Amino acid sequence: MSIVVTGATGHLGRHVVRQLLEKVPADQVTAVVRDRDRAADYAARGVRLAVADYNAPETFGSLFKAGDRVLLISGNEFDKGRVQQHTTVIDAAGKAGVALLAYTSAPSSLTAALADDHRATEKVLVGSGVPYVLLRNGWYHENYTERLPQVLEHGAVVQAAGEGRLSSASRADYAAAAVAVLTGEGHENRSYELGGDEAWSFAEYAAELSRQTGKEITYNPVSTEAYTGILAAAGLPGPLAAVLAGVDAAIEKGELVVSTGDLARLTGRPTTPLADAVTTALGN
Repeated sequence: MSIVVTGATGHLGRHVVRQLLEKVPADQVTAVVRDRDRAADYAARGVRLAVADYNAPETFGSLFKAGDRVLLISGNEFDKGRVQQHTTVIDAAGKAGVALLAYTSAPSSLTAALADDHRATEKVLVGSGVPYVLLRNGWYHENYTERLPQVLEHGAVVQAAGEGRLSSASRADYAAAAVAVLTGEGHENRSYELGGDEAWSFAEYAAELSRQTGKEITYNPVSTEAYTGILAAAGLPGPLAAVLAGVDAAIEKGELVVSTGDLARLTGRPTTPLADAVTTALGN
C-alpha cells in the first residue's frame, strides 16, 4: 500500500504524515511538497518526497501510481482558483488509477462563501469515477487559539458570531480521521461530517480563557461588516477578510454545529476539548 499526502508541509499535512508514520512504514508514505527543503525532516525519516504544485498540472503528470491512496488537502490560495487546483490533482489521480482519493472539504451545512470551492470540488471528484471519500472537516480549535496573544493583549474575544455555537476540534483530530480512512477499509464513496463532540459559544470561550489565565477576558460581538473591517485592518486582503467574516455569520446561524459523531467514530476516541486546546496554546 502506498499513501500519498498533498500539502504535506502545511499545518494539517504535518499532523497527517506524523500520524501515518505511527501506523505504516515510512517508505509507504509519499509527501507531496512545493519546497523540498521544508520536508527535510520527512526525508530523514525515510518518507518519499514528490515536488509538485497545484498551479502546475505538469508536476502531477506521473506522480501517482495505480493503487495509491491519496489525501488531497484543499489549497489555501483563495485568489488562485482552488477548484482548478484541486481538479488538477483529481485528473492526475484518475489517469493513474488510484485506489482512493480523500478530500478535505467543509461541512455540508455550511453555506458561507468559503464552502463554494469545496462544493464545486466535491462535484468534480464524485463525477470523476475515482473512488472517493469526502472528509467534511469542521472548524479547527487552532483558528482561535493561534490568535491568543492578540486576545490576551486586548482582553477581549472579538467575533461576528453573535450567540452562535460551533463544533470545532483540533487539527490532530481531523488528521487522525484522515489517517483512519487512508489506512482502513470500506470507506470508498462515502462522506463524513466531522466536528468536535461538544459545541461551544464565544462567550464560553472567553470564560474559559478567563479561567485559565486569571484575567478578565470578555466576548465582544460585532457586526459582520465591522469584523470584515477589523480583519482588513489587521492586514488580511479584503476578499479573504469578507470570506472569514462570512464564516462568523454562518456560525451565528448554527451552520458549524456538527452533531454526527463521525469524527470520534473514525478516530476511535473522543475529540479534543476546547479547554485542552487552550491549555496547550497557553503552554500550561
